[in-house]
Amino acid sequence: MVSQSVCVLSGSPPSAPEGASRRLLLYQHCIPLCESGDLQTEVASDIIGLLMLETHNLPGPSLAQLASLFVDAIKLGKMGSGKSLELFPTVLTALAATEALSYGKGELSGEEYKKQLINSLCSSRWDPQCVIHLTTMFRDVPLAPEELQFLVEKVLRMFLKLDLQEIPPLVYQLLLLAAKGCKKQVLEGIISYFKEQDLRQKEEQKDGESMDVEVQSIPQDQLRHVEGTAILHIVFAVRLDQELGREFLKSVKGSQGELCPFSIALLLSVARIQRYEEQLFDFLKGAITKGFKDEHLQQGSKFLQDLLPQRCSLAQMILDTVKNSVFGWDHVTQGLVQLGFILMDAFGPKAGPFGKTATEGANATAKTPTQQACRLGGHILLEGFKMHEPIRGEILEQVLNRLVTKTASPVTHFIDLLSDIVVSAPMILLESSSKVTETFDHLSYLPLATVQGLLKAVQPLLKVSMSMKDALILVLRKAMFSSQLDGRKSAVTGFLLLLKNFRVLGSMASSQASQAISSSQVQVDVHSRYNSAANEAFCLEILSSLRRCLGQQADVRLMLYEGFHDVLRRNSQLASSIMQTLLSQMRRYYEPEQDLLPPVKLELCIGAQGDQVFLQEPLAHLLSCTVHCLLWYQGMRRSARPNAGGSDDDDDEEEGGFQDELQSILESITRRMIKCELEDFELDKSAEFSLSSVGVKNSIYAVLVMGVYEVLIEYNFTKANYSKSIFEELLELFSRYNKLSEILKEKSGKGKSSKSPRSLLSMGFVSTLLTALFRDSAQSREEALLVLRSSGDFLRYAVSVALQKITQLEETGHTDGPDGQNTDKTFHHLCDITSVLMWRYTNIPCAVEDAGKKEKRCSVSLLCLEGLLRIFSTGQQRYPARVAQLLSAIDLSVEEGSDHGPGNASVTEKTAFYIRQFQRALFTQLNGGEEDFNSKEAQLLVNILSVLSRQLEPSSQQFVQMITWTVKICKETSFEDIAFSKGLLSLLFSLHVLYKSPVSLLWELCQDIHSQLGDIDQDLEVEKQSHFAIVNMKTASPTTLLVLSQVGKVLDEVDWLITKKKGQLVPDRLSSGDATQAAGQQDPVEKALTLQLGTLLTALNELVQTALPSGVCTNTLLGELSRTYTILTTLVKYYIQLCSGQQGLLPARVEKLVKLSGSHLTPQCYSFITYVQSGELAGGGADDKKKKKKEGEATATASAKLLRETKAIPNLIYSIEQYEKYLITLSKKSKVNLMQYMKLSTSRDFRINAATLEAALQEHDNSQQTIASQEPEQSQEPKKKRKKQ
Repeated sequence: MVSQSVCVLSGSPPSAPEGASRRLLLYQHCIPLCESGDLQTEVASDIIGLLMLETHNLPGPSLAQLASLFVDAIKLGKMGSGKSLELFPTVLTALAATEALSYGKGELSGEEYKKQLINSLCSSRWDPQCVIHLTTMFRDVPLAPEELQFLVEKVLRMFLKLDLQEIPPLVYQLLLLAAKGCKKQVLEGIISYFKEQDLRQKEEQKDGESMDVEVQSIPQDQLRHVEGTAILHIVFAVRLDQELGREFLKSVKGSQGELCPFSIALLLSVARIQRYEEQLFDFLKGAITKGFKDEHLQQGSKFLQDLLPQRCSLAQMILDTVKNSVFGWDHVTQGLVQLGFILMDAFGPKAGPFGKTATEGANATAKTPTQQACRLGGHILLEGFKMHEPIRGEILEQVLNRLVTKTASPVTHFIDLLSDIVVSAPMILLESSSKVTETFDHLSYLPLATVQGLLKAVQPLLKVSMSMKDALILVLRKAMFSSQLDGRKSAVTGFLLLLKNFRVLGSMASSQASQAISSSQVQVDVHSRYNSAANEAFCLEILSSLRRCLGQQADVRLMLYEGFHDVLRRNSQLASSIMQTLLSQMRRYYEPEQDLLPPVKLELCIGAQGDQVFLQEPLAHLLSCTVHCLLWYQGMRRSARPNAGGSDDDDDEEEGGFQDELQSILESITRRMIKCELEDFELDKSAEFSLSSVGVKNSIYAVLVMGVYEVLIEYNFTKANYSKSIFEELLELFSRYNKLSEILKEKSGKGKSSKSPRSLLSMGFVSTLLTALFRDSAQSREEALLVLRSSGDFLRYAVSVALQKITQLEETGHTDGPDGQNTDKTFHHLCDITSVLMWRYTNIPCAVEDAGKKEKRCSVSLLCLEGLLRIFSTGQQRYPARVAQLLSAIDLSVEEGSDHGPGNASVTEKTAFYIRQFQRALFTQLNGGEEDFNSKEAQLLVNILSVLSRQLEPSSQQFVQMITWTVKICKETSFEDIAFSKGLLSLLFSLHVLYKSPVSLLWELCQDIHSQLGDIDQDLEVEKQSHFAIVNMKTASPTTLLVLSQVGKVLDEVDWLITKKKGQLVPDRLSSGDATQAAGQQDPVEKALTLQLGTLLTALNELVQTALPSGVCTNTLLGELSRTYTILTTLVKYYIQLCSGQQGLLPARVEKLVKLSGSHLTPQCYSFITYVQSGELAGGGADDKKKKKKEGEATATASAKLLRETKAIPNLIYSIEQYEKYLITLSKKSKVNLMQYMKLSTSRDFRINAATLEAALQEHDNSQQTIASQEPEQSQEPKKKRKKQ
């Protein structure tokens, strides 16, 4: 066949017409033959090769015919195998080289003819089968840029008509074609195709779930595999072609809001190429935080929510990418791990004074954008760990490395991640147990909080891995003898954790297993999971190690005492050992001689080194631990006895010993402590509590004695069984405690340092005590409880301890004492306390309580109210999911109780019910007149209302009622109480912003402030108007600051919207052909922007004319004004960009806004600047006597003030002038004269006011002669502009 073709070609000279036509015939015959598939591949290739060599010899018309043959074949879909298409580029190249060809009635050059052909080809319908062949073929065709663009658009349109399996090879060919140009278009086209497929697949999945039918035009696994292959092709191309990589970066950065799971996966894959790694991870990090910040801003503003739709969050897309990566996307997983750690490292909690407070809550609710970004990093790593075996080792290793190396900053987020990994895949972790045991080696050098977190996290593994447990015990034993205090504390923490979690389930007596068994022996026994003998031996061995701690520093002993009760609860069989240990420790400090006072040896509890005195034994904590363990033990024995029959007799004989002895010790201590006077402890009123060694010793004694009294109060109340005589003794104990507490307060008496030391009462007892004092109405107990109820000090003490516990819970997430770490129990106690405090406050209002009382102390009702405020904010912060439960627990027995069925009401309904209770209380306060007004109570009520209102759904009826009520109160209340008015207005703003934009409200408030403070021009009478009675002469200045902070927030929103609109300008400009007609009807976002700024300018116009007191108010206003002009400039720049891109008209609203700023606000700004400056001059000469006294202070504050003012005024003038500069540009672009509204200012002119100068010189002379009589007259005239306060 090939030889025949050679013969034909040889015998057909191209110069002769017959030869040329013969050649053409040969071509016309061979091309369909090669396509038919009848020939062997090698033969077809040889023929095409031969024809390619001879193509350039064909005359122009023959080439034109040949090219038309190809085009027709493609249009008709006859290019099945695409073999002959290899010839087409050669034909087109030869065709382009011919000088002239007849086309229709005229002639065209070869190049133009080729263009026509390509145009015709790309405009026609292509058979899906030949798309790949055509794309391959066009790689060899020389194309002009516009032809290439036309072709790329055509190929991208064909994507939707191809089968999924054909997409990867087409992507590959398209990327090769992109070497010619149109790189960005190719990449964006591929990404948008997969984005569309993902969305379709998601929709189908949703429909399938809702209709319980499998609707799948796109099988998920197939789509994911195709995406994976396409990503590999793109990454390969980017590796080879730097230009493509640069275009990819540009494209990604340009379309920030347009990311999708596919493009994120692609980003992470490309990030494995070193030269792009840093840029891409920085971009992703920025995009994630920006996404969270935008979300945060939108959630906090109804104005923004109504204006812009909520988009699919980037965080969700990244998590989708993690899910998708399970389909063999190994090239993506490495990037995901890296991204996860980058987010956790960059946005984890930072070291500092608040490091500890954020630790507990960070896991519960991530509120700030940085917390959310950190939590997203954790989610990525956790999901990655579950799904991908190859990366597990690396994730675990990196987490553990960070726990060991990051000792200076908090690592709670990594501990949370480790804990989640352990819970989700404990058996997988056991495969890497060696990594965990390596980490144990560093325990004694790590901060205590890290050790506690780490051990708690890996605790489930210790139960199943003997080797891990043994390794830990060895490390803890070494740590026990560490020279570092933290190391020894870590050992105690670890041992206590082991004691809690290795339960002794057998009921054998402890003495039978008291011999020590080493941990290596235990390993053999514990393989049967609950081998109680071995577990008991193991636990007793640990206990003997812990006993050594009782001779160490107070901090170590303290940890032990705080941990024993929890161990006992979880491991009751260790009771005997623990109780014996505590008893022997108690004996060391107990005075057995019954007639001697005091009953405890305080001198043994302190140590001294040089002239330093320090606490050696936290006696009160020892006593507290003993009491709680004893009470729990007795309770357990009582509950066990009915079931046990007589089998416990032996145990009773054996264990009754310590029980009786401890009881008699406690009774003796109680009896003797009541008899003790303060002199017995060397702590009478004359004792010093300074920082000298004697003072420190006395302070330690006082805290220990107070602690002992508290523990005895709890013990005796629990044992009393409501006996009147014991309650009388209990009050005796309290009066001793109170006397000492008063002395301590008096001696330290420096405001906050006079806080009483942390109470040793347990949360459970506080809950029981409050319930008994305030809610117990049983007849049989009334007489006994009356003893306690009659003491106002005791009631106040009980509530203040509850307040202390709640505050501790809010700050750290747990409380001191037994069960303090148990979240459920603590929450249960919190509910009980809430119920009691609410009942007490609503039934005995402050007014009733204060009536018969002249002392200045805080009333019980006020303390209850403060407790409720703390409880509600603790509930939202620590138990966000259980707020409804907390509210249900209050259970008010008020006549309105039918309003909310605790069982089925929603959180909003329950919250609204309690809001009404507090509103009523506040209303009563406000109706009582100003002399009966209790400012502290009103502030607390407002704070409670603002905390509770956060629980209301902004779209609910209850929220609208709340805002209506708040507006009403602000309009009608005219009390001159600054703190209360600030609280109430802050509440109003926080509600209003979730209801609608607050600009009109700000305008009204600005009018009120202007009306109250008067105008900067004293001769001008301001129209008296009052929208809000709460704004009066006294509260106007603080209100100004609140209003200005709100103005700042509105400006933030406007700025954010302009930035959003600017971002949309670039991609939209291509499709802005119809924008000219739309100029009449303005874009809704632009319209809203303009209206917001318009109202804001009107409000600021009021403030700028107001005679504000110089200082913070004027400075803040100057700052906000300059920011307003900066944002106006940004808006003007946006319209400049808009007008250059399309010849649209400038919207009339924008023109109005410019007019408002130019003719109203700017002139007033310049007057205000003059007012501020003259105010400073006038203020400069006043208060001569004070000046002489405090010259140094005055100079310092004056220079600081001067610095502030010198910045604020020039900044404002600069902002105004920048604004005017860009207005000139906009006027030119839009053909609208906007500068007609601007007036030239004289504020920058150099001017000398003769009267002021003369007065200043005169004043200077007079001050030297100390004659001040003429000064007022001379300085009167220049002061004319200043508004007197």
